[in-house]
Amino acid sequence: MATYAVGDLQGCLKPLKCLLKEVSFNPGEDKLWLVGDLINRGPQSLETLRFLYEMRGSVVAVLGNHDLHLLAVAYGHRQPSKGDTLDEILIADDSEVLLQWLRQQPLLHHDERLGFTMVHAGIPPNWSLKKARKRASELEEVIRGHLFDEFLGNMYGNEPAFWDKRLEGTDRWRVITNYFTRMRFCSAAGLLELSTKSGIDQAPEGYAPWFCHPDRKTRNDKIIFGHWAALEGFTATPNIYALDSGCVWGGKLTMMRLEDERYFHCDC
Repeated sequence: MATYAVGDLQGCLKPLKCLLKEVSFNPGEDKLWLVGDLINRGPQSLETLRFLYEMRGSVVAVLGNHDLHLLAVAYGHRQPSKGDTLDEILIADDSEVLLQWLRQQPLLHHDERLGFTMVHAGIPPNWSLKKARKRASELEEVIRGHLFDEFLGNMYGNEPAFWDKRLEGTDRWRVITNYFTRMRFCSAAGLLELSTKSGIDQAPEGYAPWFCHPDRKTRNDKIIFGHWAALEGFTATPNIYALDSGCVWGGKLTMMRLEDERYFHCDC
């Protein structure tokens, strides 16, 4: 039995199948971890969701910003953005089944035995893993429950840009969402800067990549994430594994086997 973590698919199914074939993936024994952004921008968003749904017993996926965007569009809270490739999902006969499966996926996955935690964008430096798991669980309950529509209708926006335990309602949900699914640069105290999408060496003044702050509370925890294609898998930070290597932009799809941290790549 082996566990494989894969970077952002964004509807690029062929490279995923290439990697699964390369490692002789066995759905009956092996596990496939996905860092989120399963769909959108790529050529096979519907086929990707169907493929993952069919092997859902072997799949662990966390929600990314594109996955949440699909849910917001599908349930009438957002118009499609330029460049979206979501129409085929929205009109499919099995659309509701796929959307409801997506809605049940977590924001954070932690495996005690393997010693790895997976999120889409990251964990802010001012949160311990214990706090991050608690905040993820809180928002997952909202997404899966009766407040789902209220959440989607108020999900978009950059404010508040800083965690405060006194936050309530949609403001509280939004900052948690932005930490887990949109964050790249932030201050040591967790103040978000959500405009810059460049690499590590182009951090805005006063900010740094979330994983570069020396007093980050999760510095001893192994964290797998995606979202940040400009990193090209490079973080120069112990215990941090960046798997988004820009497949949808013509780069590579990256897979890591957790048991020995061996990497596999397939051209996109």
